[in-house]
Amino acid sequence: MIIVTGGAGFIGSNIVRELNERGRTDIFIVDDLKSGDKFKNLIGLRFIDYQHMDDFLDTFTEKNFFGLDIEAIFHEGACSDTMEYDVNYMMRVNYEYSKALLNFCIDKQVPLIYASSASTYGNGENGFIETEECENALNPYAFSKLLFDRYVRQFIGDSRSKIIGLRYFNVFGPQEQHKGNMASIFYQFYKRLKAGGRIVKLFKGTEGYGDGEQKRDFVYVKDVVKVNMWCLENDVPNGIYNCGTGTAHTFNEAARALIDAFGAGRIEYKDFPDDLRGKYQSFTQADTKKLLGAGYKGGFTPFTNAVREYCKFLESGGYYKLG
Repeated sequence: MIIVTGGAGFIGSNIVRELNERGRTDIFIVDDLKSGDKFKNLIGLRFIDYQHMDDFLDTFTEKNFFGLDIEAIFHEGACSDTMEYDVNYMMRVNYEYSKALLNFCIDKQVPLIYASSASTYGNGENGFIETEECENALNPYAFSKLLFDRYVRQFIGDSRSKIIGLRYFNVFGPQEQHKGNMASIFYQFYKRLKAGGRIVKLFKGTEGYGDGEQKRDFVYVKDVVKVNMWCLENDVPNGIYNCGTGTAHTFNEAARALIDAFGAGRIEYKDFPDDLRGKYQSFTQADTKKLLGAGYKGGFTPFTNAVREYCKFLESGGYYKLG
């Protein structure tokens, strides 16, 4: 059996979908379905059971998981809202919960592949290499992810179980609708154009960048899933790895790619919000040397191809379907 926490969420549901494509249905999904339409992500997936995140943690704490053989845990569950400033909440959901899973996996020698975040690099002024010298945190979400990475580092050298953290850069793709304002700009742009608007608004220049020229390493969720599967199926050294393409694109490029795929729209610019100053990543770009050095050769989908495929998926209904 494979456990996927956050299995009803964006990346988690795509991992479940890929496992299904590989013939696996012995999947146990853990999540919290209170946020609106997230349940729709599960309709097109096959799995043996679902449990609320709190009940699941209680089960783990009691060390009584029905006597089932656990092959691996993909830990994708977290509060990913970068505008959530309740630090205690973030630490309880993202840090303490993750620690409990880690300790279980070490004790039972169960492979753990978990979601870290490129937000742990702060504004990136020291680069994007998986070392403490490059790390910072601009908000509580980033802090919770960074602290867990540092906790993990205390154990990965001696652990007999596989422990791999993947620092996701700016992920986009199918089944992110439930994320609302935290969904990728590609979904935000698509939703606006689909609703009849013909204008895509980007931030005006800030921190030395021109209008819409802030840059991000946008990575297609299917490529993120491919990296996760590679980590599960191969002898990958324990550690924390960047999961990004290694190439940054401007928001202007992102908007133009979506407009071209959709077939309509134009770009305008709006003032940069004051409440994001000092808390916003104007540039991200994964350093992929460690991942490639560990043997990953799966590559990444060309940027415009990924945007075009995603737009086509949204036009077809926006959710996975059985059959």
